[in-house]
Amino acid sequence: MRPVLVLVPIAGPPQQPAPPARHMGLSYPSLPPGYQNTSASPMHHPMQAQTQPYSHLSAGPAQLSPSLAGLSLQSQTPETLRVVNLLQERNLLPPGPVTPPTPCLPQDLQKINCHPEVFRSTLTSIPQTQSLLNKAKLPLGLLLHPFKDLSQLPVVTSSTIVRCRSCRTYINPFVTFLDQRRWKCNLCYRVNDVPEEFMYNPVSRSYGEPHKRPEVQNATIEFIAPSEYMLRPPQPAVYLFVLDVSHNAVETGYLDVVCQSLLENINALPGDSRTKIGFISFDSTIHFYNLQEGLAQPQMLIVSDIEDIFLPTPDSLLVNLNECKELVQDLLKSLPQMFGKTMETQSALGPALQAAFKLLSPTGGRVSVFQTQLPKLGVGALKSREDPNQRASAKDIPNLSPATDFYKKLALDCSGQQVAVDLFLLSSQYCDLASLACISRYSAGSVYYYPSYQQQHNPAGVECFQKDLKRYLTRKIGLEAVMRIRCTKGLSIHTFHGNFFVRSTDLLSLPNVNPDAGFAVQMSIEENLVDMQSVSFQAALLYTSSKGERRIRVHTMCLPVVNSLSDIFAGADVQAITGLLASMAVDRSVTSSLSDARDAMTNASIDSLTSYRTSVLTIQQPGLLAPACLKLFPLYILALLKQKAFRTGTSTRLDDRVFAMCQLKYQPLAYVMLMIHPALYRVDDLTDEWILLNRQMDNMNTINCNPDFLTQVLGVPDYAAVPQNMNILPELDTAESQRTRAFVGWLREQRPFFPILHVIRDESPLKASFMQNMIEDRTESALSYYEFLLHVQQQVSK
Repeated sequence: MRPVLVLVPIAGPPQQPAPPARHMGLSYPSLPPGYQNTSASPMHHPMQAQTQPYSHLSAGPAQLSPSLAGLSLQSQTPETLRVVNLLQERNLLPPGPVTPPTPCLPQDLQKINCHPEVFRSTLTSIPQTQSLLNKAKLPLGLLLHPFKDLSQLPVVTSSTIVRCRSCRTYINPFVTFLDQRRWKCNLCYRVNDVPEEFMYNPVSRSYGEPHKRPEVQNATIEFIAPSEYMLRPPQPAVYLFVLDVSHNAVETGYLDVVCQSLLENINALPGDSRTKIGFISFDSTIHFYNLQEGLAQPQMLIVSDIEDIFLPTPDSLLVNLNECKELVQDLLKSLPQMFGKTMETQSALGPALQAAFKLLSPTGGRVSVFQTQLPKLGVGALKSREDPNQRASAKDIPNLSPATDFYKKLALDCSGQQVAVDLFLLSSQYCDLASLACISRYSAGSVYYYPSYQQQHNPAGVECFQKDLKRYLTRKIGLEAVMRIRCTKGLSIHTFHGNFFVRSTDLLSLPNVNPDAGFAVQMSIEENLVDMQSVSFQAALLYTSSKGERRIRVHTMCLPVVNSLSDIFAGADVQAITGLLASMAVDRSVTSSLSDARDAMTNASIDSLTSYRTSVLTIQQPGLLAPACLKLFPLYILALLKQKAFRTGTSTRLDDRVFAMCQLKYQPLAYVMLMIHPALYRVDDLTDEWILLNRQMDNMNTINCNPDFLTQVLGVPDYAAVPQNMNILPELDTAESQRTRAFVGWLREQRPFFPILHVIRDESPLKASFMQNMIEDRTESALSYYEFLLHVQQQVSK
């Protein structure tokens, strides 16, 4: 779902708050200095939420033999287990971010644990046995954001990277030093020797204190790898752009934006002196571009036999960017005009991708594909599978799985040659994203979707595409990467979620890795953890930087082991649970049915609250009871049921639904939660403490705004003068205008995708889209929050 920012001005003066309407907004990131945030509902707890610092970047002193004794939870009932009657207590959301629970570890270990924005578990207290986990009815899994942009990252250059000789775990803050010369692995418990080089601490320039080395003081760290971590010389950054130039594509005007953006950012592409670049365009034929140094101008070479694709001049289609920059710039300046009058309506996407694969196979690299219609020519040709008349009425949605295995098979071939494919889909018509997305999913690429892109008629969409493209072209990139997730003996990984190819049980192949990619894994307990006080998880990402360095980024997390259901519930991370369930529901929708996935999500909340009621509560009370840590769980499940990926009874285009599913699977948890449960802010009075007024007026949920807001921020004299399609805030010389634009800018900076701003009038067609985010409200096809709670209570009480 394309993120949006919405301002909703309402006719009439501000009014006093009516009794609370049933609305629910979402958690949101910390505000910039000088701003305050409120909950998106009048039902929020006045408790101040605390934002955790990036703890692992400033670790405290480690002990030579860190003791894990005394890991039992507090004897008194922790806040996370406070009993909440959801049918009565409506002040649920805190005024700030919903913070993850803190694992119950000794203080010296807790403050160096991996930051939850990078690595977190659905349960911060791990059950001793699988049977205990089954009894809790909560999913066990990990959520990762392994290549996240970090403001600080400890980097170690060493000829010796210390790892366990048995399980190959990287030394980390949670190992045990038996003495200065021996350390015990925290995953397999093997005792290893400390190498001589590790005795010297490069930070303090002291000798004989291996437990004070950076590797043992930081749960997130990056190594510059020595030569034994290279199977071949590090891959150069190689960028290939594959452009749809059919009549439909030219009509959208996207080619102008792509070429102009490349011209503006060509010197900011990540890389070094070895960086290569190339271009392919296609309609019913495939066009290559000879950019060999020494040519007066680029040469277009056309291959019309799309059944047997070949490279006309293999050595001059991918060229060194620095050496051939002028020719590349000439091509970018002329490309939009070259096809300006084309009458070619066909799209041979499959053959174009085959050509791209042939071209990049020797080196590996990144393919950026721009497509504007359903491909109907050559291999990979598709037919329309959507019946618009069935969008709203069908309980189960057909055609969520691919129509052909061509794109998956090609993606796996690409992955084997270290080629990732990113897909930009710009179309107002059905394009069968369920099939096309496979080319990115299995090659560790990304999917971008612009469903109503048109340069002349949708300037806001153009700005969105421009901003996304700039970030895409200039963000850091990791090449020829693999990621392995290890865990303490007794735990096992059984399902991965994200965009990748699983090369072996615990190894993900990532031809490219980017800072906006998230991953999730499901876990089980294969052997009882009875003798363990804690377990550890380690994710190691081995990649080549755009500068040609082989690097290893390692994240390690330590969690306590518990033997009681109450301790398991006390450590439940409701947002991580929701994010993992969303990925699982996407899989269930595709492999089984949408209704099956919806039932599974509803049952997840029913089952966990039933377990809590029957096995944890000592005193039975009437109502729907939840521990405080899970008080938002039914709300988040209802939000998922109303999310574009899973909703029924509302007209939802198939490609829109599939794209929402793609996002739930490969975005980091922070962005997934903004999709599931969007943030609401009051912006018409940013100087005072914000209160979002949820009023009932003519059975419509409205947000009243100060009349001065219309003149001082929107630049119109009254409500009637607000334009119907307003997407840009005017730059007015008022304090209110400057504050609002700064705030909107800050909101946009929080996301990797550029959100479109809509100023929505009460009678606007876009109002329906806005109201979809009012999770608590009843719609024609979905229960209100209170009705959903009654349904859950009925099932729990059976």
